[in-house]
Amino acid sequence: MTRRVVVVLLVPVTWSPPGVELTAWRAAMAEDVVDLLARLAQATPAIAAIPADRGLAEEIAWPGTTIYDIATATVRPVLEAAASDGFDQAAVIAADAPDLPGMILGKLLRPLERKAVAVSPLLGVATHLPPPDWLADHDLDSATPMTLRKGAPQPGDVESTPEWRRLRGPAELGMLDPALEGWENTRAILGG
Repeated sequence: MTRRVVVVLLVPVTWSPPGVELTAWRAAMAEDVVDLLARLAQATPAIAAIPADRGLAEEIAWPGTTIYDIATATVRPVLEAAASDGFDQAAVIAADAPDLPGMILGKLLRPLERKAVAVSPLLGVATHLPPPDWLADHDLDSATPMTLRKGAPQPGDVESTPEWRRLRGPAELGMLDPALEGWENTRAILGG
């Protein structure tokens, strides 16, 4: 059986809605993503944090959730940590996508049956472990099929999957879908 891990990467967040404290905003979004992962049946949830974010990781983690300590908030250190834990596949997703549907995660992992790497633009990257040598380190803001294919032996080694929005600025607030289940913490901090 394939051992999979999906890791929430605590990415930098530089804004919050008016009247909402930045730390609380960041925690609410990340907790919603972690809560989604806790319900996954086919993957183990984990969190990755730089030293400055270790407290936030501990605050939002479910009991028993692995927290990977990484030096930079980029993809490769997370993948290497997951490989050292014995996982066969890993996905790294951004913590600022609170209304992320589980279906998008499934679509990110599914191509690994036939491809080396899958990418949901700006949201996440999935790969077999250990990660391919040609997979350069990058942050999730620059994770696009085009950037990942640059180092691949063949462009077809990288599969593009559906993208999903992240809340990287005030313009994305209007894109939150009230009909989607989940994202209770973010919904509550926005006033319901």
